[in-house]
Amino acid sequence: MTTEADTSAIQDLFAAYASGFDDFDADAIADLFAYPVVIWQFDRGNMFEDDEDLLENIEALLKVLESEGVVQSEYEVQTLSVSGPTALASVSWSQQREDGEVALAFTCHYHLVNIEGEWLIASIFNENV
Repeated sequence: MTTEADTSAIQDLFAAYASGFDDFDADAIADLFAYPVVIWQFDRGNMFEDDEDLLENIEALLKVLESEGVVQSEYEVQTLSVSGPTALASVSWSQQREDGEVALAFTCHYHLVNIEGEWLIASIFNENV
């Protein structure tokens, strides 16, 4: 059962995630994950044992965003289902250049976990749109 408090906290998680990308702050992004974390992208799964392991991947992604001229990330939670300490969320993303042109658009499916009252990302499945 999804409560208003859970919905609000999960919205805050995605707002912090988007902000981390907009600020090109790899550490802030890595702090939003529960470890180990599994990320599926381009039909391949990768497991990251800790934040140091994931930081390398995040920094490479930030270089791609910088090369694409991305300055703003916008998201919309399409679906959200909470069951006890876990949640599933499908989120549509649009990453835009300074002139407002969309550089990247995609959907990610997240498995979230609540650890000691904090929602964190446990896995991501990236679905290109």
